[in-house]
Amino acid sequence: MGATMIHGPGDVRLEEVADPRILRPGDAVVRVTAACVCGSDLWRYRGVVPVREPGRIGHEFVGVVEEVGTQVRTVVPGDFVVAPFAYSCGECFSCVRGVQTSCERGGFWGGPDRNGNLVDGGQGEHVRVPLADGTLVKVPEVPDDGLLPSILTLTDVMGTGHHAALRGGVRPGATVAVVGDGAVGLCAVLAARRLGAERVVIFSRHPDRQAVARQLGADDVIAARGEDGVGELRDLLGAPGADVVLEAVGNQDAMEQAIAAARPGGNVGYVGVPNGIAHLSIRPLFSRNVNLLGGVAPVRAYLEELLADVLDGTLAPGRVFDRTLPLDDVAAAYAAMDDREAIKVLLRP
Repeated sequence: MGATMIHGPGDVRLEEVADPRILRPGDAVVRVTAACVCGSDLWRYRGVVPVREPGRIGHEFVGVVEEVGTQVRTVVPGDFVVAPFAYSCGECFSCVRGVQTSCERGGFWGGPDRNGNLVDGGQGEHVRVPLADGTLVKVPEVPDDGLLPSILTLTDVMGTGHHAALRGGVRPGATVAVVGDGAVGLCAVLAARRLGAERVVIFSRHPDRQAVARQLGADDVIAARGEDGVGELRDLLGAPGADVVLEAVGNQDAMEQAIAAARPGGNVGYVGVPNGIAHLSIRPLFSRNVNLLGGVAPVRAYLEELLADVLDGTLAPGRVFDRTLPLDDVAAAYAAMDDREAIKVLLRP
C-alpha cells in the first residue's frame, strides 16, 4: 500500500510499504477514505522537531473497517469509522475519566505500540488500529462528500478547538479572544460560539483565514500582534481583556499574547502543541489572577457529542478545508500548508 513517510525537513514522500494485518485480538484494519495534513505535522516538516530517521506520519483519518481481531466487539467489517488522533483502550484510569491521551495502553499513530509493533500513520491507504473498541467511533452510514470534511475534523482539529474552549471555561455571555488562525484556532472560534460566547475576536493577519473565521462565528478580527494587538482588543471590548483567551499556536509569542489578552481573573485555554516555548513566567499569571488551563486534547472524549451535531447539521467545521488533493500529491499538500497557500488540505487515497 502507499503510505506517507517523512525523511527530513521539507522531504515528505508517498512510498510503497507492507499492507497492515491483524497482530493482536483487539486490532482492526481500516481502509482510509480521507485523511489530512495537520499544522502539528509541519513542526517536523520545518525541522523544528528533528527527524532522526524516516518514519510514518499523519494522525487524522476516517475510513471503512476491513478486518477485525477476535476480541473486537464494537465495529465490524463495512462500518464507516472516525479515528481520533490517539488510540486508547477506553478502560484504564485515565480513559474512564475522559483523558484518553494519557491511556495506559494507548499511543499515537506512526510509531510503535506498547508491544513494539509499528502502528501505521494516518496518511496512507490502510491503518492497523490497536485497541479498536476503545478508539474507533462508528458513523451510522457512509457520509457523502459534503459531510465528509466536517466528520474528518473530529479526528483532531474540531475536538482540539472544543477542548480549548472547555478548558478555558467558555460560557454563555463570555467574551472570547482566539490566538492562532490555523485550523485549530478557526475551530476554536466555532467551539466558543457553540458554547454560547457572546463575542468572539480572533487575532489574524491573513484575509483568507479572516474570512473563514467570520463564517465560523468570529465577530471581530485584529491583525496587530503583541502590545498593539492587546491594546486594540481592550479598546474593542471596553474591558482590560477577554474573559477567555484560546491559544492555538504553541510558540512563545502566542502564549505571551494569550496571557496578556486575558482580563484580570480570566482564563487561558491552551492547546497549541508547545514548540519553541523557552520559558513561561508565572508573574503575569500571579499578578493578574489569570488561570492557565489546557493541554493535549482527548478528542475521543468528545467524539460522540460532536459527531451528533455534525450529523444533524448544527455543526459544520469542514469549512477549514480549503484544498483537496489525492494522496499521491501529499508532498504538494505539505508545501501548500507550509507556504500558507492553504489552511488545511484534505487527502483522498
